[in-house]
Amino acid sequence: MAEEPQKSGLIRRLYEWMLHWADSKYGLLALVVLSFAESSFFPIPPDVLLIALVLGATSRWYKYAFWCTLASVAGGLAGYGIGVFAWDTMGQWIVENVAHVSLVDVNGRLDIALPSYLLSSMGSSLGGEYLFQVYDYWNAWIVFVFGLTPLPYKLTTITAGVARVNLPVFMVASLAARACRFFIVAWLLHKWGEPAKEFIDRYFNVLCIAFVVLLIGGFAIVKVLL
Repeated sequence: MAEEPQKSGLIRRLYEWMLHWADSKYGLLALVVLSFAESSFFPIPPDVLLIALVLGATSRWYKYAFWCTLASVAGGLAGYGIGVFAWDTMGQWIVENVAHVSLVDVNGRLDIALPSYLLSSMGSSLGGEYLFQVYDYWNAWIVFVFGLTPLPYKLTTITAGVARVNLPVFMVASLAARACRFFIVAWLLHKWGEPAKEFIDRYFNVLCIAFVVLLIGGFAIVKVLL
């Protein structure tokens, strides 16, 4: 029973450690390193440090968003490599112990059950109830769509490697998803400052999910028409 509080304490310490870089001259470098790491193995999203840095220098919002995006995409390539070359060892360990997502056997293949909020909101348009079933149905679109959701991005990059998503397409989808996420967050903070932070903390994940629902709904309509 003590294991969960211990994990929570570790995450809290990592969170506070990330935030302390915002008051350091190495803030941008830390953002780059942590954005890279989060896309493959680090547990806390870079938004935490991005928000603190932008609030401290709102006129540099685009610079922070740019480097956060670039580093996240580069880290995504490392995550993709883990999926291709080390899924049976490192990849599965990261998914279960860092992303805290359970792997289940589905027809002889280890897979990941999708969150109930995705299943209830999107239903059959996803193409299945498990992540690799969705990859089979949507392929690289999943990298873009899930890159916008609250799902850990390392989960997307590693499993994209396992699913053998076309690498150039993966990179384009990864760039589009991360740029959308980080530039929107940074711009909101630049525009409205602290009130925007409160709005992001309260509603950003909900808005991301709503956007994804509309996006997949549009894809589904196009697929039916074609």
